[in-house]
Amino acid sequence: MELPVFYAPEIREDAVSYTMNEDTSKYCIQVLRHEKGDTVLLADGRGNKYTTVITDDNRKKCVVQVSGREQMPAPSPALRIAIAFTKNASRIEWFLEKATEIGIQTIIPLVSARTEKEKIKAERLQNILVSAMLQSKQFYLPILEELQSFDKLVATNRDAQRFIAHCLPEQKIALEDVMEAGKDTIILIGPEGDFTSDEIKTALAAGFQPVSLGDTRLRTETAGMVAAVIMNIKS
Repeated sequence: MELPVFYAPEIREDAVSYTMNEDTSKYCIQVLRHEKGDTVLLADGRGNKYTTVITDDNRKKCVVQVSGREQMPAPSPALRIAIAFTKNASRIEWFLEKATEIGIQTIIPLVSARTEKEKIKAERLQNILVSAMLQSKQFYLPILEELQSFDKLVATNRDAQRFIAHCLPEQKIALEDVMEAGKDTIILIGPEGDFTSDEIKTALAAGFQPVSLGDTRLRTETAGMVAAVIMNIKS
């Protein structure tokens, strides 16, 4: 039987015990019906896997004793997706959840000329990332960066393979054919109206390679998902 994993962002690496917050305690004790003596795992989101035993099954302040800590291997290479957030919040939330499960390490909300949404609910999105991390039994929480402008983004990340997916008819190579394994990678995914021709020219001039994600026209969050799958396979 697989052990359940709970999020413990404040736990110290040398901790001998830990008290879960009220929400986590309620889920552990009241929903999953764990009790004193049960073994559960904790994840701090920084790669540490803690094996613990419940010593107090209080549904508001569940206390566990730490019996072991293991530093899990860091994901490599670094996979980053910069994506324009959609006006429909549920669609981008779905993308964040699935990208986390697949193993994308960094997600960058991208502000381009046609971006529909330039404000994000960081706390809600962070909770989605945490839930997806735990569900997929991972121990590194993806980084959700602050909103970044298109111009700033194309001028940085020079230490990685850099790709831009767009819908214009210019010649493009399939991402799976051009991405090299073992290298840090970033891809730009545009808004529903796509990147402007000027933005595409700017990215290409900065060294980004134009890529295709398939033969069909994809919604923003679908394009992000396809890119996440290809990047994970190729990495």
